[in-house]
Amino acid sequence: MQYREYDKTGIKVSALGFGCMRFPTERGHVKEEETIKILHRAIDLGVNYLDSAVMYCNNESETVLGKAIKGRRDNLNISTKNHYKGDDRGQWRRFLDQSLQRLGIDHIDFYHLHDLRLREYTDHLLPNGSMDEARKAKERGLIRHLCFSSHDEPENIIKLIDTDQFEGMLVQYNLLDQCNKETITYAHKKGLGVAVMGPVGGGRLVPPSEKVQTMAGRDAECTPEIAIRFVLSNPNVTVALSGMSSIKMVEENVTTASRSDPPSQKEAHRVLDILEKNRRLEGLYCTGCNYCMPCPNDIDIPANFSALNLFRVWGLEKLAKRQYAALVDRKRDGEPVPGWAEACIECGECESKCPQNIPIGKRLREVSKALSPNNPV
Repeated sequence: MQYREYDKTGIKVSALGFGCMRFPTERGHVKEEETIKILHRAIDLGVNYLDSAVMYCNNESETVLGKAIKGRRDNLNISTKNHYKGDDRGQWRRFLDQSLQRLGIDHIDFYHLHDLRLREYTDHLLPNGSMDEARKAKERGLIRHLCFSSHDEPENIIKLIDTDQFEGMLVQYNLLDQCNKETITYAHKKGLGVAVMGPVGGGRLVPPSEKVQTMAGRDAECTPEIAIRFVLSNPNVTVALSGMSSIKMVEENVTTASRSDPPSQKEAHRVLDILEKNRRLEGLYCTGCNYCMPCPNDIDIPANFSALNLFRVWGLEKLAKRQYAALVDRKRDGEPVPGWAEACIECGECESKCPQNIPIGKRLREVSKALSPNNPV
């Protein structure tokens, strides 16, 4: 495993971080025993940076992570986030205390203001006193390092960096999306550690199953490895977060992150050529973050989009329709309810939450048209 200094902090963190957003689940809940085994395997292989958030995995991520790190805390760097952006500074502090309790720890190493936008910082967090609360928490040792994550425009992220209030940031960067390249360079020059989300494009650079890999060929199989190596070849990146949902995925990604050689120009071009042939992928830039969930009509939005990309990107119509047909959730009374796109009433509740600004209602209509059981396989 490569280790890199989290810039001015001097802390050595693993080049591969564990993103705790995509734990294996069953019926909407984290499969706890399996997840803990996956986390332990990652830790045993040298991953020492684990990144969670309050809302991840239907609000269960921090709790499960806390159970996994019990007895192993001393050698780990725990990152989580506070998404509060209202006008009650006390609520910001309550969110911090709740995270500490769920994680079962007395301090958080890297504490992020979650999905921060410049306007939210200037209009709310500064005037309402939340930044004062953050400084006090740091002085009391509850937070070691204050950071932010953001999906804002690059120029606004640079302005957040220039406030000199933060020691690190978490932004999106991968082969498909390099809009933050200069922002990352600037952050490094200013002495901030840089964590990267979505090194494999939120799964868009990964064939969704071994069966798909076989159908898509060797080029598809090597894409995730090249994607991670691409991100880590940027000397201004401190840690690349990967949401890993199996021990196999952990072992493969650790092997990749242990390599010091960047992808060759030929390898990178091969990946980009594959993507260029599938530009329809760009029309549905869903990273599977689940911020849009839950849907009031029980639609599994990310899973619907995943099925659509199976069809559009990989050309696997039969497999996509089978995956779509299998999207069945269960309400509390135990009655099965389809999580299909047809249930969308375009209420707009999900669209306001999407960091990628996807027109979700419109895209779900496309899912329905392409994959509805009414269209024979």
